[in-house]
Amino acid sequence: MAKILIVGCGAIGSELAGVLSTQGRDVTGLKRKPPLSASGPIHYVVADISSAADLANLGTDFTQAFFIVSPDERNEQSYRAVYETGLNNLLARLPKTHWLMVSSTSVYGQSAGEWIDEDSAAEPANITSRLIRQAEQKLMDSNPANIVVRFSGIYGPGREYLLRLALQAPAIQQTPPYFTNRIHQQDCVGVLSFLLEQRLAGRALAQCYLASDDDPAPTWEVMTWLADRLHCPPPTVKAVDADAGMNKRCSNTRLKALGYQFDYPSYKDGYMELIAARDG
Repeated sequence: MAKILIVGCGAIGSELAGVLSTQGRDVTGLKRKPPLSASGPIHYVVADISSAADLANLGTDFTQAFFIVSPDERNEQSYRAVYETGLNNLLARLPKTHWLMVSSTSVYGQSAGEWIDEDSAAEPANITSRLIRQAEQKLMDSNPANIVVRFSGIYGPGREYLLRLALQAPAIQQTPPYFTNRIHQQDCVGVLSFLLEQRLAGRALAQCYLASDDDPAPTWEVMTWLADRLHCPPPTVKAVDADAGMNKRCSNTRLKALGYQFDYPSYKDGYMELIAARDG
């Protein structure tokens, strides 16, 4: 049986651990502060990955591992602690383990509304995204079996920023359109579980997958739709220059060609459920 390590057991890592455990997998979670009521099939190891000494008691017989980390703060120091020092410590401790890293579409610097995929240039401008990109490259270079999954904006229960924003009748860029890309938290877990299943089945996999739903849409369209469903005033038009940035549109063709089917293929599917729960 594959012995699996999940580094970073926040919302996605914890849910993934639960899913894999119900499949009969041997799962260990690594976390600085495990839940006090932790029980059941998931074994937790307490460690700070930025400290090599903390990892001294971590077993080295994991065949598969997930790297699903969240820096403490959105600054260079916090990102270096996990994406540089932390990752280096883990790779040194577990050199033979096959890794699957959760990354972000923030590694793409495109801003003209163009479609992007896994082969598009990933040259971010800001330091935090550059550190994520550096970690991706480190992981992929260390073993050709390692995989990077780039998630777009994650939403779902507890991640309802757009719902709160829509209630405020915000000023939104309408022309030119500013595109948004997203993935429901449940699909994040689904994608990771799916890729592990494909790997364990011996299927040949690429080293990088872009995970975003089928419907990259202009922010104006999304916010107008939300306002209508929330029965609140619509957004107002934000005045911008004609050459204002338009972000990018993320293609999930590679992931879907592998056979993954999204539970929430559009923002309408996911947000209708969130609105129903809110009103219920």
